[in-house]
Amino acid sequence: MGLGDRPGDAVGTASAEAHTAGPTSQPGPTTNPVGPLPVGGTDVAGGAEPPGRTRTGDARAGTEPTALTPAGNDRPPHCAPPMPALTDAVERRLLADPLLLRDIAEAVGGPFHVLFPERVARNISAFQQSFRAAGVDGFIYFGKKANKAGCVVRTCAEAGAGVDVASTGELTAALGQGVRGEDLMVTGPAKSDELLWLAARHRALIAIDAIDELDRLTALDLRARVLLRILPEGVTSRFGLDRMELKQSIQAIGAGSSITLSGFSFHLSGYDAVARAEQAAVLVGHCRRARAGGHPADIISIGGGFGVDYLDAESWALFREGLSDRWFHGSAPADDYYPYHFPTPGAAMLDAVLAHNGLAELLRENAIRLAVEPGRALLDRAGSSVFGVQGVKARTAQDDPYDIVTVDGTSLSLSEQWFGSEYLPDPMLWPARSGRPTPTCVGAATCLESDLLSRRRIPLPRRARIGDLLVYPNTAGYQMDSNESPFHELPLPPKVVVREHADRLRWTLDATSR
Repeated sequence: MGLGDRPGDAVGTASAEAHTAGPTSQPGPTTNPVGPLPVGGTDVAGGAEPPGRTRTGDARAGTEPTALTPAGNDRPPHCAPPMPALTDAVERRLLADPLLLRDIAEAVGGPFHVLFPERVARNISAFQQSFRAAGVDGFIYFGKKANKAGCVVRTCAEAGAGVDVASTGELTAALGQGVRGEDLMVTGPAKSDELLWLAARHRALIAIDAIDELDRLTALDLRARVLLRILPEGVTSRFGLDRMELKQSIQAIGAGSSITLSGFSFHLSGYDAVARAEQAAVLVGHCRRARAGGHPADIISIGGGFGVDYLDAESWALFREGLSDRWFHGSAPADDYYPYHFPTPGAAMLDAVLAHNGLAELLRENAIRLAVEPGRALLDRAGSSVFGVQGVKARTAQDDPYDIVTVDGTSLSLSEQWFGSEYLPDPMLWPARSGRPTPTCVGAATCLESDLLSRRRIPLPRRARIGDLLVYPNTAGYQMDSNESPFHELPLPPKVVVREHADRLRWTLDATSR
């Protein structure tokens, strides 16, 4: 299937032709496709581990274990410990290919993001399997804010998932990729009249956040399906309806109204399966009472917040327990990191929610559909961000040497910096060359002192060179889009879609990057 063969991908142009990679070449006995691994890295060749390392991973979504953990602490004190990411087979195949990344980089002419839609499909399937195993009527809405790529939304449409949108742009983009209106969930506060009108016209499910929003929807005099978003007891938030507002909203949807009360929803911060299960049981009670008043009330949504497992347990513990300001160039970020090791990620967390206090049975007994709105979890290991090395400087910290690499992009395209934090999975240096492990931090091609993609000194397997590529793994969930900006009039990194074929990988531009 060539460029433009799939409607979700861009039509081919002279500057972005479909490139192909032949069968993965086998590295020699002393070569790793992404560099040697004496200090840190990920085994992408599928061969034997270097001495003293153990292989870890997860089998939930059908991915073989991939991360390699360090056997000892032989790194200098000013260097952070290695944190090799857990990766998908297609990414390892891409990294192992001797030509494809370079071909894409030369065609694009700058930094770019890579997306693997087949992995998205497998993640969706894992959530669907959790619902089937529990005997629960469940439906998945992809949280589109996590990534705006057209190929992701097209995959949702093809895999039987819906999309959670919060703007007219997101809604029309989802429709354009084949998602049916009734498979859309419209969330967010103080929705515009235009968004409410469009959502009602397409029979989308609208999560009402405030009484005045319900009043404006009612004034449109259109048939509409709504969930009432509650403010959970004891939670401080600017979102949702408190107890009195909830009562008023239910009363406002009276007999003969053009609005159908389909159910209730909530969102919780954090990644606590127990809290979600217990709040879901509260919503079942709301549905029962609403049914007594003549409303259908047969759907509850527990939102997103399904964790992602980026790192193996040992690497995460080594970082957390030994965290030191000495590891960072300049000031260290605030100690407020995403939980990069999450032992019950994605669909496994949904299993835990459904199992707690018999929630699955409660849903079955009351014939209630459970909706979930995962974003990051559906994008787990489904994409990477690639930056070209444009400069290398040697520096010292307390007389210990390290490098500052400058790449052809900015930290605005690696959006964990948005939270004053640091994206922890190590970037992979491509191509493979021999060399000595080198502590390295990564700066952006801007005039801002604070604009660093990686402030910590990462143990790269060798010294970077101008023209090398740095591949940040597993960035599809929020990292690519949340904070992107054409600062300095730099172009936004385009999105490249990589698909597997029996004997090769093929790539196209995503529809959003035409």
